[in-house]
Amino acid sequence: MPIEIKELHIKASVVERKGDAGAQQLPAYELEKIKNELIRACVQEVLQVLEDKKER
Repeated sequence: MPIEIKELHIKASVVERKGDAGAQQLPAYELEKIKNELIRACVQEVLQVLEDKKER
């Protein structure tokens, strides 16, 4: 019998470490570009899921 997940909660905690030698600071425009790409990808994924549900 398949299991259907109707709701999924994801909790994350992001902590900025001060003085991390491996960390790089990106310019604001680069961060904005990455953020927009992530949002676009998420929206596409949600639209695809909705389209798949509509076909059923």
